[in-house]
Amino acid sequence: MPLFLLSNKIIFPPPQLAGGDGLLAIGGDLSKERLLLAYRMGIFPWFSEDEPIMWWSPDPRLVLYPQDLRVPKSLKKVINKNIFKVTIDSSFERIINLCAQIRLQENERTWLGKDMIEAYCDLHEAGYAHSVEAWHKGELAGGLYGVSLGKCFFGESMFTRITNASKAAFVALVEYLKTLSFDMIDCQLTTEHLKRFGAREIPRSIFLKQLNKSLKAPTKKWSSSRVVE
Repeated sequence: MPLFLLSNKIIFPPPQLAGGDGLLAIGGDLSKERLLLAYRMGIFPWFSEDEPIMWWSPDPRLVLYPQDLRVPKSLKKVINKNIFKVTIDSSFERIINLCAQIRLQENERTWLGKDMIEAYCDLHEAGYAHSVEAWHKGELAGGLYGVSLGKCFFGESMFTRITNASKAAFVALVEYLKTLSFDMIDCQLTTEHLKRFGAREIPRSIFLKQLNKSLKAPTKKWSSSRVVE
């Protein structure tokens, strides 16, 4: 498969032309317009700071349908004890920065460089990117962020400082998306962690069809600083 070099024009090649590893194109920019077009086409950016911007559309695709959520009994007990207070969009910038910092502290590479963080903060200001925060005794214990378009949520990254914090945030997110009648959560790349919550792989062709259907719904504004029960 060819690797496409993007120009200044806000366009992408069809995602079906991505290579076997999912890499579709390099270059372009991280403008709000390009990012939103990418997500609408089933494409997302993923690269390290010392690399050019890379755009991906893997096949198969890992997705979680909200109705398929599985919560382990041990986690249910933690959630029922109300150890964590979960909020939405109360600390987006802190969440995305901590997603990067925690990975670096654990000597892992991160795709969340300065430009990526600024780009997603701009998406948040525009009402498309959202965060979910888990608080413990007034301190930020974990959380996640992603992008919302139509009836699809595109998960990007999560972190935890206290055991089960990010898991509690994730469960709260899925339950919240159920109330909004969301069709699916795009988990992008396959991990055993997310599969344990009910996520499953589907062919990219099916994902793109379902995404197209989900995008026919209007993109709803989320309740800022909402407490998730």
